[in-house]
This record gives sequence, C-alpha cells and structure tokens, in this order.
Amino acid sequence: MGSSAPTTPPDPPPSATAAAAAPKSHFLGPLDSVRSYARSLLAAARRSPVTTLVAAFFLLALFMYGEDVRTIAELSIDDYLYPDAELYNVSGLPPLVLPPPTCDLSRGRWVFDNTSVPAYREKDCTFLTQQVTCLKNGRPDDTWQYWRWQPSNCSLPTFDARRFMEAMRGKRMMFVGDSLNRNQWESLVCLVQPILSKGRKKVVKRGSLRVFHAKEYRATLEFYWAPFLVESNSDNPNFHSIDTRIIRPERIEGHAKYWRGVDYLIFNTYIWWMNTADMKVRRPNSRYWSEHDEVPRIEAYGRVFKTWSDWLEENIDPAKTSVLFMTISPLHISPDKWGNPNGIKCVNETLPYMNDTAPLDLNHDMRMYDLVANVAKSMKRVPVTVIDITKMSDSRKDAHTGLYTFQQGKLLTPKQKAQPEKFADCIHWCLPGVPDVWNQILYTRILSKYSQSSPPPSLSLPLPPQ
Repeated sequence: MGSSAPTTPPDPPPSATAAAAAPKSHFLGPLDSVRSYARSLLAAARRSPVTTLVAAFFLLALFMYGEDVRTIAELSIDDYLYPDAELYNVSGLPPLVLPPPTCDLSRGRWVFDNTSVPAYREKDCTFLTQQVTCLKNGRPDDTWQYWRWQPSNCSLPTFDARRFMEAMRGKRMMFVGDSLNRNQWESLVCLVQPILSKGRKKVVKRGSLRVFHAKEYRATLEFYWAPFLVESNSDNPNFHSIDTRIIRPERIEGHAKYWRGVDYLIFNTYIWWMNTADMKVRRPNSRYWSEHDEVPRIEAYGRVFKTWSDWLEENIDPAKTSVLFMTISPLHISPDKWGNPNGIKCVNETLPYMNDTAPLDLNHDMRMYDLVANVAKSMKRVPVTVIDITKMSDSRKDAHTGLYTFQQGKLLTPKQKAQPEKFADCIHWCLPGVPDVWNQILYTRILSKYSQSSPPPSLSLPLPPQ
C-alpha cells in the first residue's frame, strides 16, 4: 500500500587516485575543495593514528551525506555560474481565465481527449519511479491517459508549467502524507520538468524527504513521508510494511519541524487508516510501542487532527504559508459496485465508470472526510483549503497500476500476476494519469491566489532543513 521505491545509495567519495587522474579545471569549486581536503587527510593518516581516526570519520560522513554535499555544492556553484530563468512575460500571453471561486471543480465528468492530454509522456519523465510507470512495466493498453476532467459549471485551466514556476519562483512546496501524496508529487515534477534546463533539475532523497530542485527558479517541490501526519511506528520511508500500526496522536513535532518555512503545504492521510476499524494508540509517556490501547478509528482520527490543527495555528504564518488538504483517493477493489461481478479488483478495467445517474459508492469512511472539512472550517488564524478529489477519482477504476507495478523493488512475476486478488495494486495511479488532474486543480487554486497578490520574485531560497 505505502510501498516506497528503493532509494539509490549515495555515491562513495571520490578516491584520491580518481581525483588525481581527473583533468584539472580552471574553476576551483566547493567539490574540489572537499576532494582536496580528503586527499590531504588520507596522506596525513599514513603518519598519525589520530589523523587516521579523524580521516575515517570524515570519509564516513562524506559517504553517508555525499549526495547532500554534492547538492549544496552544485546549488552554490549555480548561484554565480548560471543565471536564473528569465521572468516569464505573462503580460504578452492571453489572459489566464480562472474559474470563479464559487465553481465546484470537484463536480463534473470525464471527457475522452487524445489531443490535449496527457500533458507529458511516461518515457519523457525520467523522475518517475518504477511503481507508476505502467507502460514500461508491460500494461498493454494506454487509454487511461486520454481523459480530461470537465467541471460542470466552469472550465479548468490547462496546466501551464511556466506560469506555475513563475508563481513558485524562490518558493518551497511540500506534499506531506502517504504514498498517494508521493504519487501526486511525482506527477507535479513531471508536469514542470520539461521547461527546466538540462542539468539544472534533480531529485535528492534524504531520510523522509524527497526534494526536486528547480535550480533556475530557486524553487523546490518536496515530498515528506508521514502517513498518519503524527508520529507512528510506520515513519521509516523505506521500511514501513508493518502489520501492527501504532500512532502517537498527540506527538507531531518530530515531523512538523520539517514543515516550518515552507510556502505551500499540501497534506493527506486516509488509506493507512483503513486496515482495521480500531486504531492502536501508544500510551502517553510509554517507553515502548508495545504499550498501546485500541480506540475507534474516527476517535483516533479526530485526535490527530486536533494535534495537527493546533500545530498549524501556533506555528504557521498565514501571510507566508498556504495550507491545503487533499481528500480521499479511492481504491477500487469491489468490481460488483460498477456492474462487473465476475471481475477481480481493478484488473483489466480499461474505461472509467460513466453512469452519472448512479454514482459509485466505494464504501469510503465519509466520517473522516467530513471531519477534515469541519476542521478546515473551524480554523481561526490559518486558512486550510480542502481540495476535493474523491468523487472525480471514484470513476477512474481504469487508471490504477494494477498488475503493472513494482513491489518490494521488483516487477510482479508471472506467478504473482496469476494471483491478482492478492497482488493487484488498485490504490496507486499510473502516470501520466489521474493525479495530473489533481495537480491541475492545485495549479488553479495557487494561480488564483498568486494573481491576487502578485508578489515580487524572491531572490534567495533557503535549502530544506538538513
């Protein structure tokens, strides 16, 4: 459910031999200084046991955090080697027609359109993880990509990556939550990356954080793993397939310290709650995860959102940070619901559900949906914008990764594919796909705010927390 793509280990520090053999550059950058220092330590280590110990610690740190060192160095070099992207002259473009605030973007229909969608091609976005590259993974059809969302009472603007990145210039956006928010983050990266210069865009993974750097805009698009928002025993981004999930509803700071200073925070949490009707909650002041109680799911959910909303009210500056929340992303595991009693989950579904007169009931826990909406309405100091993706996504039984995905770092085997009731992934979405529409709505909300405020471009961007 919350499987995570395998993290590529950081490159080992360059050896003294390789460094010595490398051609000399006329520019001595931060990386050259690091390499030079490493060579000096290695030479001194041969003469002193103490220096040997220092050298060992230095090289270990360089090995563990080499990716961070390289990223910081590259960003520093970029500051004075390369210019920022030129300001996008939106005044020369047709006016951006935004829907009125009263238009409900969540109500509408899916329209087949093989001309304007998809907005990008799977093969052209190298930042996609193998979990969502359905065509590469062998899916024989591609029709799921060619559906455009048409709201009932207004039009949804086409995603314009340059307009969006202009609004994001000098800013940080962070998706916080589970692998469905990561699904949406990957979609957004693919939507913007075509306009960015080669060599000036990259993803850095560090602990629970994945950061896409759009260097010429001094902007970052980030994803932070926190499937319950609060602290839990499932917080390891690489090893979280835990049968007994336990949360700490009143403890959030371990995650929230990474959210400070971000310009756009986009939260979600739902699917990780749905394994059991009751949630295991660690007792206050307990020393071990085994010391827990069970409480009804909706009660635990309410406690989490009390902690979350209190933290927002106390720590967020609404003049700087916009907070948004994505509603339930559906799973399609009951084909009898859409008139296919002989089907198995979402397997072999190639078309959306199109019966507008009988909307699908996929047994969402709508108490949780309503709780989020009520918390958002009750916020006093920090507004929370709820982006409703649930009903529009309910219809897309055809767009999941299904049998064309990776689990535990490997493509499903023929034997696993022969057991679709066990191995088909009807939670995550193929990309390009449905999350692109979620981001189209997100784009509309952000551009609506940006067009009202029109802030001057920021000239500096602090790095995400180390």
